Amino acid sequence: MADSTYSPTPHPWPFAAWSPVIGTARVVTALAAAPDILLLSALAAMLFRPPEVVCYAVDRIAFGLLLCGFLLRAAILRRPLSLKRTIVWPLGVLLVLSLASLGTQPYEVKAWSVLAAKFLVPYALFHIARQSFREEASRRRLQTFSLLVLVYLCFIAVAFFVGARSLIFPRFILDESLSIHVNRARGPFLQAVANGVTLNILGLIALDAYRRGRMPKILGAVLLVALPLAVLATKTRAVWLSFLASAVALLLLNSDRRVRRVCRYVLIVATIAVLLALASNGTAASLLDRFEERSPIDVRFAVYRAAWDMFLERPLLGWGVSRMPAQLEQRVSDFHLHQFVVHNTYLEILVEHGLLGLALYAWLLFQLFRLSRSRDLGQQPGAFLDRGFREIWPVILGVYLLNGFFVVMNYQFVNGFLYTLAGILAGQDRAREREYALAA
Repeated sequence: MADSTYSPTPHPWPFAAWSPVIGTARVVTALAAAPDILLLSALAAMLFRPPEVVCYAVDRIAFGLLLCGFLLRAAILRRPLSLKRTIVWPLGVLLVLSLASLGTQPYEVKAWSVLAAKFLVPYALFHIARQSFREEASRRRLQTFSLLVLVYLCFIAVAFFVGARSLIFPRFILDESLSIHVNRARGPFLQAVANGVTLNILGLIALDAYRRGRMPKILGAVLLVALPLAVLATKTRAVWLSFLASAVALLLLNSDRRVRRVCRYVLIVATIAVLLALASNGTAASLLDRFEERSPIDVRFAVYRAAWDMFLERPLLGWGVSRMPAQLEQRVSDFHLHQFVVHNTYLEILVEHGLLGLALYAWLLFQLFRLSRSRDLGQQPGAFLDRGFREIWPVILGVYLLNGFFVVMNYQFVNGFLYTLAGILAGQDRAREREYALAA
């Protein structure tokens, strides 16, 4: 007699084939509830995955998960994306122009990676951050992330400076076959300027945390000594200049006494660090060589002249993306380099996109500086990115722009972090505008 309780077991193979997709969907759905954590995870992946390291495309995977989580959350909450009415619309236009230019050329991984780092990633992170950091708890997580990265970068740079290379991790930082600046503290970026700009910007974030009373005293004392040493260890004149300029600007212009006091201490510590470094024979020789080195300057001026001639030939719309290196190689005959780059963000924009591109970039910068306007944000005292932070924001932009005169700012983490901060500030302004409209 048949058992009436028997039921046949379904074959699992159709579901097993889709199990990776189902598992990924579950992860994205779960993380969509915490978009700020997704964004910080993507930034961490960008920090530890420079293009030269063969470690799969972990940064692209993290970025893709971030986009999926953000779009899924927007669909669930029925929030419009509103990409047209944001302050970074000039960046979006530059992105479209670059995509149109690359679309007419043979596919090259490096060109598309640079495009993502310069325009796509910052444009996307701005809009995601604008809607993902509305709560104070999420902004505190961003501050914690910033301080942790700053401590790590300072530790790596100081370890390099004092010769304790066994403490440096990941080990690919010391690989001389990867990228450039192997004799400087370059961190996981494998580029000393990117490391120095990040140290400077995160140091300003730490200064703001101290201003608000959110910095542990022991950590503040350690960073006060370690940060100037870390900046000195980059052995990069543009980084030194921007660090000094940011400290002096805050010392002279900031309205908060605590900020000015810390800037005085930083300048004193930096002076002592330089004097001690010059007192050491080996370190002094290395630093003096960087001050006196002329060959990079001569090469750069030759490239600048060639790039300027290219701009004069096509001044309105430029030559398009990724076509400059081949042209420079033909025009700069006095030097034989492995790679010809212009080492100037603004000149590169002129050559690639002409006066139209430079006008768009200038308008973008104007919009970013407008975020420093003091507003009644209605935040609780001591909140991250409050009115006092907006006094520091122009200095952060100044650090970024000053270094842009000496390098092309195509550093994915630096751009992503800067536009994340800009997105949060813009989101606060937009929220207050809606509140005022409802009150009226």
